[in-house]
Amino acid sequence: MEFSTMLNEIPNSVLAAFAGIGFIFISSKAVSFLRLFLSLFVLPGKNLRSYGPKGTWAVVTGASDGLGKEYAIQLAQKGFNLVLVSRTEAKLSTLASEIEHKYAGSAIKTKTLPMDFARNDDADYAKLKALVDGLDVGILINNVGLSHSMPVPFIQTPRQEMLDIITINCVGTLKVTQIIAPRMVQRKRGLILTMGSFGGLFPTPLLATYSGSKAFLQQWSTALGGELKGTGVDVELVLANLITTAMSKIRKPSLFIPNPRNFVKAVLGKVGRSGSAQNMAYTSTPFWGHALVQWVIENTLGVGADFVVGQNRGMHEKIRARALKKAARDAKKA
Repeated sequence: MEFSTMLNEIPNSVLAAFAGIGFIFISSKAVSFLRLFLSLFVLPGKNLRSYGPKGTWAVVTGASDGLGKEYAIQLAQKGFNLVLVSRTEAKLSTLASEIEHKYAGSAIKTKTLPMDFARNDDADYAKLKALVDGLDVGILINNVGLSHSMPVPFIQTPRQEMLDIITINCVGTLKVTQIIAPRMVQRKRGLILTMGSFGGLFPTPLLATYSGSKAFLQQWSTALGGELKGTGVDVELVLANLITTAMSKIRKPSLFIPNPRNFVKAVLGKVGRSGSAQNMAYTSTPFWGHALVQWVIENTLGVGADFVVGQNRGMHEKIRARALKKAARDAKKA
């Protein structure tokens, strides 16, 4: 039977129903893309001054390198005093001196706390609490994080590496937030911004522990946002794909891989805008290149689709093979 004949035998009401469903589906995708475009390129983010006047403090964890360092610099540019928390005291002192010298005209103040989050030492958290007591903290950047030294199957993951990832990424973030958030709620203003990852959005074989830790932060941050709704404290988890940082081991930026400066600029300029994270409350994908990748995958394959998981596995198997070859070459030279 010819296709045209088959169509003629289908009741008009059924054809109209299918046409209506198709129209609704296509229209929903068009509206979604329009929202994406407006969020990324047209609509401004929330003014950071709403979290406090100039001289308000911002706490940045993992502040000595990469994204954390860039958050500190750009928040200083916007007139925020800084509490810088990271493992390496020398790097913190250097960054603090650079910021105070560069923004001397704005009288930017800094405080530093060397802290190894992997130790999970209650004494360190007590020092942080003592350091911020009495400060008007308007912004918390939960940036501290750790990934695997190289992609590795879960059953081969070194025990200490596994524990360090969970302790730093999850426990450290929760403990710092418990110290900072109560005073924000009392003042009825504040921003708790936590760094998420595409590794938590898309299940990632060979980075299973890191992927799970970031997925945990995504769910925790969304739940926290729901709890604090109406208090004046905004909660936002920022989704990021590859960036030229020490963690990613990528040095050269490209169209879809920004450097820390451009990424942080997008984050701070789009606070409160979802980017492509339209169906995830209290979540944002603010860098346009990352947002487009997320939108396409979510609207075609799905974040947990077998194909996506397989592609992630293949990519990280290749990265692991290259890393093992490099390690073997380095061992021969030693």
